[in-house]
Amino acid sequence: MIRDATPDDAGWITDIWNDVIAHTHITFTTTLKTVADIEAMIRDRVVLVLPEKGGFSTYGEFRGGPGYAATVEHTVFLAKHTRGKGWGRALLSALEGRARDAGHHVTVAAISSVNPAAVAFHKAMGYDTVARMPEVGRKDGIWLDLILMQKQLGATVSASAKPQDRV
Repeated sequence: MIRDATPDDAGWITDIWNDVIAHTHITFTTTLKTVADIEAMIRDRVVLVLPEKGGFSTYGEFRGGPGYAATVEHTVFLAKHTRGKGWGRALLSALEGRARDAGHHVTVAAISSVNPAAVAFHKAMGYDTVARMPEVGRKDGIWLDLILMQKQLGATVSASAKPQDRV
């Protein structure tokens, strides 16, 4: 039932994302998305959607530069009517498979500290907490911590890498 997004999905994806931006602190951004933004994202990235306008997932570049090319950062947002039904797990699992198939080794979740449900969800999905960055985000006058969680998707570090290269 999960499928690739099409430009026809851009409107409702925009609605879900903008609701999160406008009404929560689980994303640090205050800039609302436009349908054109989402159409471009659908053209340029992997975007998976649930049926019935239920939610979406996507991944993109974690950081610039060739050294980070095998690492991606993902986003999963669900419409209110699909939360708590296992769809987040299905979307993230499908997205991880796509990232793995594309040759990515690690996926990162960047989670606002006011979203303990997302931390618990990612832990249940096999993610490890690797950092907590205090007060690196600010929204509506509130300082927010960023929790970074990651999961390895692919093969382990190359046997040809020297131990000092694995720091």
